[in-house]
Order: sequence, then structure tokens, then C-alpha cells
Amino acid sequence: MGRHTMARTVADVMTSHPATVDGDQPVSVAAALMRDNDTGAIIVNDHGRMAGIVTDRDITIRCVADDKGPDTPVREACSPGVEAVCPETSIDQAVQLMRQHHVRRLPVLEDGRAVGILSIGDLAMERDPDSALADISAAEGNR
Repeated sequence: MGRHTMARTVADVMTSHPATVDGDQPVSVAAALMRDNDTGAIIVNDHGRMAGIVTDRDITIRCVADDKGPDTPVREACSPGVEAVCPETSIDQAVQLMRQHHVRRLPVLEDGRAVGILSIGDLAMERDPDSALADISAAEGNR
């Protein structure tokens, strides 16, 4: 067997306690959370329930490129109706969902609340820790 046992479920490799922002908050708050948490995606909540996800790219394309300011509510920039998984979802099922929907991240939900986020980088580090994508994912972000 290899250096470590392969993860079986999303819970084994997800990032727990993901950063969240309320849909009413300005995109500047989401951007600050991205900086402070060294992440490119923040879960968007509406009354404590996941309503979507906002990425650095969403803010660039839906706000900056359209001359909307930093006070724009996150809900105007986020991607709603995002595919999600539960902690018990198998790694293979999660990979299939990412491929099928062309997404790089999947929120992990329990009773409608975000308990984690699974990224393509998390999967790369799990499946092939020596790969270039795993190296990039493990590297510290730009500051």
C-alpha cells in the first residue's frame, strides 16, 4: 500500500469551518475574508442557510468589470444554485459532480448549513500529493 490510506469520503479531505458571508454584506467584506483566509471562495448565507458561493472571479466579472463598487451586496456577485455535497459523499461521487458541472469547489452541507468546502486542490493533494496541482494548492497564497 502507498504512503497513506486513500480518503473515502468528502469529510476526510474537505476544509472544515469555511468562511461565510451574508448575502446582504458588501463584496468588500467577502474580498477581505478571501484575503484573511487565503481562499478564492466564500460561502454565501441567507439567514444561516447556504444560498450560494462567491469567488474572486465572481467579484471581478460581476462587479469590477461592470463598474460596480465595493459596497455592492454579495448576492449580486455570487453564483446561486451551486452544487453541494454532504460529508458522507464519496470522493468518487464528488469528483464526478465537479466534472459534470465544471466546478472547482463544492460546498459541504449538513441540514442546509455549510460545514466545509471541498476544492479541486484538496482532491489533488489527496489523490496525488506529488502532482503539480497539489504543490500549487499547498503553497501559500499571494499577499
